[in-house]
Amino acid sequence: MSDTATSEHPEHSEPEAAEHHDEHHGEGHAHPSDWAYVKIAVVLAAITALEVFTYFESVVDWGVALVPSLIFMMVVKFYLVATWFMHLRFDSKLFGRMFTAGLVLAAGVYLVTLTVFEFWV
Repeated sequence: MSDTATSEHPEHSEPEAAEHHDEHHGEGHAHPSDWAYVKIAVVLAAITALEVFTYFESVVDWGVALVPSLIFMMVVKFYLVATWFMHLRFDSKLFGRMFTAGLVLAAGVYLVTLTVFEFWV
């Protein structure tokens, strides 16, 4: 028995271990750099600042457009957080569809609730 194969790279000494290792780390994707995460965080901060400005210091009378614009910014932020920071961009499409379905359901319920309470009138 040769001891060199197991002592140099113990994680690759058995075929099952090598297959398991490649399944999770080798072939899927390359992770983005730290700088990409910083850029996304800056974009999120800018959108948040725009939301706060839109709500509190708006010089334009938004009327009924205020809520849809805030909902749109919320959806954009949700998308960025879910795809980058929760790594859905790199996972199975099923997970992305589940989060998208939840977001659509939540926004739909919110809009129906606003309609029931006659917010739009």
